Amino acid sequence: MKNVTIALDEALLREVRQIASDRSTSLNALIREFLLELSERESKAVQARKRIVELCRASQAEIGTGSWTRDDLYER
Repeated sequence: MKNVTIALDEALLREVRQIASDRSTSLNALIREFLLELSERESKAVQARKRIVELCRASQAEIGTGSWTRDDLYER
């Protein structure tokens, strides 16, 4: 594993140390877990976007040649 140095405001550092303590973990483990979850979410989002593009390309749907006037669309 690589070490990373971050700069935090003292008040924030106190707060997150307390959160880590309340969860019976270390600040290091808390940050590692957060970054892992962030990475997993991003990866899933990328895969979802790729799948949407695949589905769009494979779609047989046709839109047609509809042309409407504003009055047609807002007919009451």
